[in-house]
Amino acid sequence: MKLFRSLNIVLMAALLSAPSVLADERPVAMAIHGGAGTIEKSKMTADQERAYREKLAEAVNAGYRVLEEGGDSLDAVTTAIRILEDSPLFNAGIGAVYTYEGRHELDASIMEGATRRAGAVAGVTTVRNPIDLARMVMEDSPHVMLAGPGAEQFADSRGVKRVENSLFDTERRRQQLEKAKKKIEDETRQKGNEQAAVNALPVAFRMGTVGAVALDKSGNLAAGTSTGGMTAKRYGRIGDSPVIGAGTFADNDSCAVSATGHGEYFIRFNVAADICARVQYQGKSVAEAADAVINQVLLPVGGTGGVIVMDAAGNIALTFNTPGMYRASRSSDKPLYVGIFDKE
Repeated sequence: MKLFRSLNIVLMAALLSAPSVLADERPVAMAIHGGAGTIEKSKMTADQERAYREKLAEAVNAGYRVLEEGGDSLDAVTTAIRILEDSPLFNAGIGAVYTYEGRHELDASIMEGATRRAGAVAGVTTVRNPIDLARMVMEDSPHVMLAGPGAEQFADSRGVKRVENSLFDTERRRQQLEKAKKKIEDETRQKGNEQAAVNALPVAFRMGTVGAVALDKSGNLAAGTSTGGMTAKRYGRIGDSPVIGAGTFADNDSCAVSATGHGEYFIRFNVAADICARVQYQGKSVAEAADAVINQVLLPVGGTGGVIVMDAAGNIALTFNTPGMYRASRSSDKPLYVGIFDKE
């Protein structure tokens, strides 16, 4: 009897501890991007390349630590994106591109896969970390997207500290604005068509975004995206980054996506949601779905850019149709990876 009692005690202890053991063994995964475009090794100094790689590693590792310590995917996404928004290397937050009028208008969105709740802000000018405000819209308001002065009034209601728009200034981006405006003005004089002039801008002036996707120990996915938009944009232009389904999407039944590229195409072709639909309804892997949309749907019509995609098993795709995309990933079964250029 004593032997049976001892065996029962051991068995019960094993059963009680099983859920926590299983939870600890569940995979976690983190992936980020810092924008896609004409990113060529020959045009980057060794110091510049090192700076990008170090910042990408810092951001993905920070998000991964949140997951590793049992934090949720939303926290991991906001942690990583906040680091990228605070870096002058990327087109988001500090280092955002300039509008035609010479200021910064920032967009961001976030979505969780468990409930498909989402939040987004567009055209904000005095909020240091738009990704945090997008999350507040999701969690503390009845809405999904707030824009311009209304979004900033909401920020005041949540106690968010405002900053001067000049905080986001960088000399590199100012020089890009001057080049873009000259190109637009020259092309407009020659062709008499401002739209054609904007389309004539080099790809580098039309894209640039940061984003993150994450899977936590509870099996929940999340995605977020943040951007300064397009160099020399006018008339309150908004791209795909704050548009749920275009630049950001997350659903535990399919995948999480953050996009970067020429936003008008990503909106028109509903890129993020399309990728997840192919995963869910066609049984495609994230790599297959991302390749189909980025290289077979977008590229033939002139849409350039890339995506980071993650499924509920922690599989990751980092897919782009440009010469490069700033990117990094890390998961339970794969070590830190940082890439900039194609084929690395």
